[in-house]
Amino acid sequence: MTEAKTYRVLDVESVQAENSQAIRQFQVDAATLRQETYDIAIIGGGMGGLAAALTILRLNANSKVLLVEETSWLGGQMTSQGVSALDENKYIESTGGCASYLELRRKIREYYQNLPELCPQAKEDPLLHPGLSWVTRLSFEPKVAIDIIDELFEPFLGTGNLQIKKRTLVLDAQVSKERQPEENETCTIDSIILGDLDSGAVSLAKARIFIDASELGDLFPLVGAPYRLGSDSKSETGEAHAPEQGDSDNVQDFTYPFVLTRHPPQDHTIAKPNDYDRFLAEGKFSLFGFKIDEEYDGIDPRPPEQGGGKAKHFLPFWTYRRLLAAQLFSGKLESDVSMINWDANDLRGYNIIDKEPEVKQDYLALAKRLSLGFLYWLQTEAARDDSEKKGYPEFKLDLDVLGTKDGLSKYPYIRESRRLKARTLIVEQDIAATENSDCRARNFADTVGIGLYPIDIHGRQEVPGAGQEARPFQIPYGSLVCASHSNLIAAAKNTGVSHITNGAYRLHPIEWATGVAAGAAAVLTLKEQSNGLSINMIGMPNYQSQLLQLQQTLIELGSPLFWLDDIGPSHPRFVEAQKAILTGDVTLSSASLSFAAAHQGLVT
Repeated sequence: MTEAKTYRVLDVESVQAENSQAIRQFQVDAATLRQETYDIAIIGGGMGGLAAALTILRLNANSKVLLVEETSWLGGQMTSQGVSALDENKYIESTGGCASYLELRRKIREYYQNLPELCPQAKEDPLLHPGLSWVTRLSFEPKVAIDIIDELFEPFLGTGNLQIKKRTLVLDAQVSKERQPEENETCTIDSIILGDLDSGAVSLAKARIFIDASELGDLFPLVGAPYRLGSDSKSETGEAHAPEQGDSDNVQDFTYPFVLTRHPPQDHTIAKPNDYDRFLAEGKFSLFGFKIDEEYDGIDPRPPEQGGGKAKHFLPFWTYRRLLAAQLFSGKLESDVSMINWDANDLRGYNIIDKEPEVKQDYLALAKRLSLGFLYWLQTEAARDDSEKKGYPEFKLDLDVLGTKDGLSKYPYIRESRRLKARTLIVEQDIAATENSDCRARNFADTVGIGLYPIDIHGRQEVPGAGQEARPFQIPYGSLVCASHSNLIAAAKNTGVSHITNGAYRLHPIEWATGVAAGAAAVLTLKEQSNGLSINMIGMPNYQSQLLQLQQTLIELGSPLFWLDDIGPSHPRFVEAQKAILTGDVTLSSASLSFAAAHQGLVT
């Protein structure tokens, strides 16, 4: 950029349900920009960005790292997006996550165990679950995670090696092109232009490596990186549940979670929001067969194409994503604290990616009115368990837990991003249980992490049945990098997944593991750049040796590359076991996740 330019952007955190005025304007003159130089710039302070930054600084405390975050809270879906009832897998307490993610979870538990009001039995529970919610094994208040994130990064902030810029957007980027020996043209990102949403200040940040860990893949269009958006065509992916024609606007629903307490017989009914009658007429508001407090067996009332019509055990709506269970706090809590993230407040059919600021603002404001409308419906129309009356006016919108004036999350809960057209595209047949007869999903030789979650699609399924179970899967390195950019790596929901497999790769521990892999790759690249290594190392003459070095580093960090159910990161033989599989000294059983089934002698 060689001349002055005006940028118009949306300050998402400032969007209101009504009369929103959240569009900001930045005047940028390249000649007067203040410049800063870093080794690695990370765009996005969500799960992947935090994991990448922590990994980089623990591997090389002398790295100079920039972490840019659009909101006022680090943590992404765990904090600013309100989903602090973690979406995880059944092995998460032992073998189903990487060491630094398990460390974060342990510190959250320790915070509550150190509270004097926590009841004695809960204090002694090594698997303390403050919310006793049934969708997860750990739920908590976002502010607790915020404090722990600060604690994890405090050693590096004091040295000046880590700079965190919150409430900051990337406005533009500068990219140069170079010729590789193969005569294939590739791009190198030189710098990014940043805008501070609070002060209006602009600056330029140069870096050797750029990690896009943003919620929507914000860097991709600015640097010309190729990406997918919305659903993919069957001809492109070969997926059984892909449509014949893809739809770039069919992006998964986004949601503004909110938090409730309850105070009978008080009446905390809010004013009826605009668009409430419209959403009500469309049948948007429902408990979908669930009762507020009762558990029972019944028939799923949804249409058959959505999995309905079958016998189902219904658990209580109230405890679904409860963050704090009052029964654990020795009478010191007046009420349970429950977070509401439900199909009824998912906004469907309103893609905000690659839209003008005015359109994004309108769609986000509508999503806020939908969430407030669902609250109003719960307070006035939901069938009560205890009488023939309707509504729970005792439900009170909490204005503290999510740190906002309107009680809604600071940023919408994002389920789908721009997705990098990476070296490797992960498709349905790689991970779906129906496509993989072994106990694990497809084995990727370039595995840099693991994950497990059903293919969970909130939105329009163009071919019914896309939502389905998955086998324990891996994160291939090829899904993090693209052929066209030598110093760009993805580290969030923006990797080389299809619209369908995004439904499994988008969750908390998987995004974190992706960030760990990206951070470790960045450190290795900086170490070896004098030898011509780029972050996009695939296909280079020394690729296999560098990949092995990266994989061994990740194992030593406690990041599993292979699925096991008996040896996790805390096991004394973890490194030995994972490396034995990596080198081929041990061949895993196709029928069992147990390492002992393959090599009894190593497990003690």
